[in-house]
Amino acid sequence: MSVARDGRGDRPMDDDDATTRGEGATTATGATTATGPGAGAGAGIAHSRPHAHALDQSRLTHLVGYAASRAAIEMRKVFAKNLGPLQLKVSEFSLLVLVASNPKVNQKQLGQALDISAPNMAVTIDKLVERGWVERVRSDEDRRAMQIHLTANGESLVRRAEAIAATMEGPALKMLSAAERAMLIELLLKVAGGKPARR
Repeated sequence: MSVARDGRGDRPMDDDDATTRGEGATTATGATTATGPGAGAGAGIAHSRPHAHALDQSRLTHLVGYAASRAAIEMRKVFAKNLGPLQLKVSEFSLLVLVASNPKVNQKQLGQALDISAPNMAVTIDKLVERGWVERVRSDEDRRAMQIHLTANGESLVRRAEAIAATMEGPALKMLSAAERAMLIELLLKVAGGKPARR
């Protein structure tokens, strides 16, 4: 059985049928040769489909920003697949974990830590309040200040999310050893912190 190509696309056809009809038969390598009386001067000439080639990225891959953004895209896919069902965005997950880790944190501190503007942070917290995950509580130390606290539902959500996050990146980072993974995190945090390397 060979695959014959005619104007109607690829379809299975017996070799004998292809020869009788004078249509090109496809060889094992994917080349098509003319076999029938209509082949004319083009008989015996093989034609193959052009192969798609990967783009040359060599003028970008030496840039840390490009490499980091490509890696970030893959990690966001991992996040969406695993924590998306909890209706969490990356910024929301980060914010909730920071609130869980810092009992007296306020909106300004959260914005600075996550590099989110004050207006956008206010909107994000408003959404989390509406969903029943956090609440604004007046500080006991400074009655003018408002702190962000987790609700009981928020605490439960953080526990579930962190349990998933603890293992979700494993498959995507399987090409790295434990030491390489730790080094990658250390280097990325060093870049994020903007601290010069020790000499």
